[in-house]
Amino acid sequence: MSIKGFAKDLVVLVADRNMEFALKGILARHQALRTREVTYDIYVHPERDPGCLNRGHDFLRPFTRIYERALVLLDCYGCGRAGVPADELEKQIQTRLAQSGWDYRTAAIVLDPELEIWVWSDSPHVAKALGWENRRPPLRNWLRNEGLIQPGEVKPDQPKKAMEKALWVARKQRSSSIYEEVALHVSLQDCGDRKFCQLKMLLQNWYPRNP
Repeated sequence: MSIKGFAKDLVVLVADRNMEFALKGILARHQALRTREVTYDIYVHPERDPGCLNRGHDFLRPFTRIYERALVLLDCYGCGRAGVPADELEKQIQTRLAQSGWDYRTAAIVLDPELEIWVWSDSPHVAKALGWENRRPPLRNWLRNEGLIQPGEVKPDQPKKAMEKALWVARKQRSSSIYEEVALHVSLQDCGDRKFCQLKMLLQNWYPRNP
């Protein structure tokens, strides 16, 4: 048991295995995150995004005395609340978690629009993970040629669709391990997505590096 009486630092509830593998890769890089090493477990809600949104507090209720903190992660797309801002959905989840015994030891991050927005970093590791290493045209040129990235933009409007199409063209099988590979190798400092930056700041505040 930890000094505070909890078995582990963090329990994470996610909507699918892709998120699970992405979080494993991110949390493994505590030095790049500028946090201390974190002990954690990750669970996938059987009802995916709507389950995390509407019943995540019920799923996590039994863990209030086991883990110091809880984090819920889901996509805005697919959660069944189209038109509601991601920040508002996060507040609703955190309110229900607080009322279910967690008090204010929790956070929720609703990815806008979806997890794959984190994949599209301008890094050669992304091309390698998606099977585009040494292909012509280069991956980002192909995305622009296909109209998947609009002029002046750095990420696709529909990141999951772009990722699935890139994998199909490269004839690479879809796998959750791709998300872990990207998370393990792409710079965590270069991603400017607001929700990713929110996750980094959250982890830094919860688990600061030891002096």
